[in-house]
Amino acid sequence: MYELKNVTKRYTRGKESVHALDGVDLVIGDGDRLVIQGPTGGGKSTLLQMLGGLDRPTSGEVVLDGIDLAKLSEARLTRVRSENIGFVFQSFNLIPTLTAQENVETALVPLGIKVKERRELAADALTSVGLGERLGHLPSEMSGGQQQRVAIARALVKKPKVLLADEPTGNLDESTRDEIMDVLERLWKEHGLTFVMVTHDSTLAKKAPRVATIRKGKITVKENAGA
Repeated sequence: MYELKNVTKRYTRGKESVHALDGVDLVIGDGDRLVIQGPTGGGKSTLLQMLGGLDRPTSGEVVLDGIDLAKLSEARLTRVRSENIGFVFQSFNLIPTLTAQENVETALVPLGIKVKERRELAADALTSVGLGERLGHLPSEMSGGQQQRVAIARALVKKPKVLLADEPTGNLDESTRDEIMDVLERLWKEHGLTFVMVTHDSTLAKKAPRVATIRKGKITVKENAGA
């Protein structure tokens, strides 16, 4: 699904040049589940942004399903993101004035899907994460775990090939964390997704088949034999 070749990303801070990614080579197969770990500032979120087409490398190739994201126009890159990549973030990023169903529908608007079909698809997606009875609720009327389920439904309603999650359980207590991970793992299997997650939680990392560790822009990948 992904192949990264000698990817670098440099940021300039005053007179200092910081290498967030420094010659990263990485292959993520179709249907893989990969956890990315590392210290704060080590390059985890930068790598996820590259995989999601949210940022471009300073040099190197980020190839998704045969397409080098770094070489696409902004319009084409936006289309690839809309069609192929679902995002889940720590802060949920729900629109507070929209219901759960309307929040999920927002992912379908760029695809030109008509209103009636959008509503049906959003309802089905929310049902799949256990929120079939919460379609008309605003984010403020839901718990943190429920809001994250809405965010997951929004990410998956368009049936993407890839799910990228940045600390998706970071704002949740341990019990809710486990519930959300059960949902994510079930959907990963059901939909045959390529699933990449950034987390500081070593408990979650131990359950992943593969773990990539980034330190000072350098990456190492290991297999989890017991996962």
